[in-house]
Amino acid sequence: MTTVRKKDDSPEIRRVTWVGLGWNVVLTIGKFVGGLVGGSSALVADAVHSASDFVTDIAILIGSKFWNLPPDAEHPYGHRRFETLISIGIGLAVCAVGVGIGYEAIMALWNKEANHPEWIAAAFALASIVLKEVLFRYTRKAARKIRSQALEANAWHHRSDAYSSIPVLIAVVVAIAFPQFWFVDSVGAVIVALFILHSGYEIAWPCIHQVADRGASFETWERLKKIALSHPKVIWIHKFRTRYIGSDLSVDLHVVVDADMPLREAHDVSEEVEQMLIDAGENIVDALVHVDPYEERKANDYAKATKARLDKEKEQKKP
Repeated sequence: MTTVRKKDDSPEIRRVTWVGLGWNVVLTIGKFVGGLVGGSSALVADAVHSASDFVTDIAILIGSKFWNLPPDAEHPYGHRRFETLISIGIGLAVCAVGVGIGYEAIMALWNKEANHPEWIAAAFALASIVLKEVLFRYTRKAARKIRSQALEANAWHHRSDAYSSIPVLIAVVVAIAFPQFWFVDSVGAVIVALFILHSGYEIAWPCIHQVADRGASFETWERLKKIALSHPKVIWIHKFRTRYIGSDLSVDLHVVVDADMPLREAHDVSEEVEQMLIDAGENIVDALVHVDPYEERKANDYAKATKARLDKEKEQKKP
């Protein structure tokens, strides 16, 4: 087995998250004051959404120290699952905020509570959209550079905050321009809640699949399989499996080689295939290659499998 120790990315994660946390404080206070002074329940609800970023930012700041710990006796595969669990926690926290905001807005509509926002509320909503979009792009760039699942989730949390401020801005402007539409501001808060719920789902659901040991996509699996088969001494491969451990990918497979191949040479083939997979650019940090001898009685199975693969490739290449 070849295991690659992933570089500790926690300093970069903490640096980016501290930047987001600082601006979240500014935005939360600004939108909350702007919503109260400007008379907009939609902007106050949006301030609560920004406040929820505090929880996720702090979770990442603490969690990044744990998921970068090296393997130990109790965690021989490392601690990357903490990253997945924290991402799920972020998604669920976002959903909880969406439910709370939606409930308050619906109750306001039910009780016919009229709001009459002022232009200061619109100004804060516009500022939130611009700033949160900048934070989204900044955080996502860092997340993709270091392949951090949790940081990517937090980036989309920033984007959801930017999206949620758009209906707030529209609702405030409409409520100011048409005072007779007393319900517009509360409707804007309901729309914000729906955006937030969708964002939480998008963050949590893929990570829940990973906790259930879901493997790589079919396209990634096929590409890795072709790489292993490209080794000149590999006749065929089978029992090829993948699974995610946080942002990292673990693979194991059996390669079929000439039955008369010396043990040392077969061992070298397995290590070469492992290195080919690790160099594939899919963030593979754990590779296990088992060597099987070629058996004549299974020759037809190998031939059929090879033909099926070639036919499939030809079909895919057709215009």
